[in-house]
Amino acid sequence: MYLKPAAGLAVPDPARGDVLPPEGRDVEATQYWQRRLNDGDVSQSSAESTQAKKKES
Repeated sequence: MYLKPAAGLAVPDPARGDVLPPEGRDVEATQYWQRRLNDGDVSQSSAESTQAKKKES
């Protein structure tokens, strides 16, 4: 699943040992990420829509 952090948040990515970048990335669907979604720390997006927004800028 492709996730992006909520505005102003640095959300740790335990699988990679860093934080989720502002543009988001593909992550494995785990209980950890589901909790982040439920808490509103991240939002689900698609890589295609993110790339399209970059091209528009």
